[in-house]
Amino acid sequence: MFESLSQKLQNITSKMRGKARVSESDIKEMMREIRMALLEADVNYSVVKEFVADMTEQCKGAAVQDSFTPGQQIVKIVRDALTELLGGEEGEDKLKVSDTGFNIIILYGLQGAGKTTTAAKLAKLLKENGKKPMVVSVDVHRPAAAQQLKVLSDAVGVDCYIDPEEKDAVKIAKDGEGKARYMLCNYLIIDTAGRTVADEELMEELRDIAAAVNPTEKLLVVDAMIGQEAVNVAQLFEQNIGMDGFIMTKLDGDARGGAALSIRKLTNKPIKYICTGEKVDAIEKFYPQRMADRILGMGDVVSLIEKAQQSIDEEEARKTMERMMGSSYNLDDLYDQFAQMKKMGSLKDLVGMMPGAAGKVNEEDLDDRIVDRQMAIITSMTKKERRSPSILNASRRKRIAAGAGVQVSDVNKLIAQYEQTAKLMKQFSNGKGGFKMPKGFAKQAAKMGLKGNMGGLGNMGGMGNMSGMGTGLPQGLGSLSAPKEDYDDTPFTPTGRRDRKKKRKGRR
Repeated sequence: MFESLSQKLQNITSKMRGKARVSESDIKEMMREIRMALLEADVNYSVVKEFVADMTEQCKGAAVQDSFTPGQQIVKIVRDALTELLGGEEGEDKLKVSDTGFNIIILYGLQGAGKTTTAAKLAKLLKENGKKPMVVSVDVHRPAAAQQLKVLSDAVGVDCYIDPEEKDAVKIAKDGEGKARYMLCNYLIIDTAGRTVADEELMEELRDIAAAVNPTEKLLVVDAMIGQEAVNVAQLFEQNIGMDGFIMTKLDGDARGGAALSIRKLTNKPIKYICTGEKVDAIEKFYPQRMADRILGMGDVVSLIEKAQQSIDEEEARKTMERMMGSSYNLDDLYDQFAQMKKMGSLKDLVGMMPGAAGKVNEEDLDDRIVDRQMAIITSMTKKERRSPSILNASRRKRIAAGAGVQVSDVNKLIAQYEQTAKLMKQFSNGKGGFKMPKGFAKQAAKMGLKGNMGGLGNMGGMGNMSGMGTGLPQGLGSLSAPKEDYDDTPFTPTGRRDRKKKRKGRR
């Protein structure tokens, strides 16, 4: 998200970081470049004008602290100003809570903004936080709206109320509220109808629904792809209905991101959530300071850790680490690491959360299909080959490449990557399940740019070197099953483990 703006602002601030002395002309030039970068990102002109003027005054009157160089102080001012523009350090991300314990959230928005999918995403997020949500569709204008919400809610495991025969949206909303209270839910999420244009008929219907159910929270779902129009839509809904906040969607696309930077300033209402993909777990709370750090290439380690905690099974990760430190680490474990990493989200998002990593990794190396290809290579191997990679001779590698739909060179790169990881882990291991730092590692890590702020994220489960794996998904990748071999006919399972009972039963 914000790739273009982020790259430009990083280039601008990097020029200032090393400066021991900052002149007025330096500040003027930096502000000119920031102004152009924001306007090109589709940020509202009045917002840009005020933002740059305020920042210029702060830069000129700033007292340089002992712990900062003048250049670093200027970068800090830019960071603080960007944080304030997005909502301030604390932000207002928390949903309002009713005194009764029963909360109603109404989602508004234009057609195609992603309201229905967002309703399911938000319900899933609330469920993961220990709440009991229900979703209801009151869209009586789009025939498939109710069914779409039902399918999505079933996928995330939350209750859904729909009434395809009823044409009164207000009645459906009231009936849904009654059903949610009866089932002792503490959150009801109402998915409303959308239009290609916000007309008076739509506004009247939405006002009637709000009056009938008295919502705790009214959130506008805004498509980040529509640029400046997003601000106009937000102001229109705010004037006619009154909003409590926004959910920005499609921030993973080619959107320039200007809407997110403008909407908070012009409406004085917070962005509460952002959606960064089509999957039901591609939603996260919006933290202004974290987002400002991401845009400026400073990373977001806190969000990265939170994603890891939500996506990775701690016990399984511990066992994998023990195998890596021992002698039993094999390609089944590497497959499991790839699978865990895919759960955390796209490679582009993960790299963007790493301090100093944004903009320093080639875009083609962040194609998620690379991971799919590597997993396909492993699934094309037999159990014996995965457990004992040393037996992978030229003929076996050729067969594996054909099964995965890749080149033999791709198989060779994966094996080399595995061997490099296994070798490194053996160097780290002290032979007693402990951990030791190899001689000369600190110097080598410094050369590679793996400084202290990277923590333990540098290797990413063996994904350290993905270059050269290609970007396109080759033909033949559809078949991921391993070919039958005379020494191993047990089918592969996603965890790399076998159902031995079934195998024994088949031999009787």
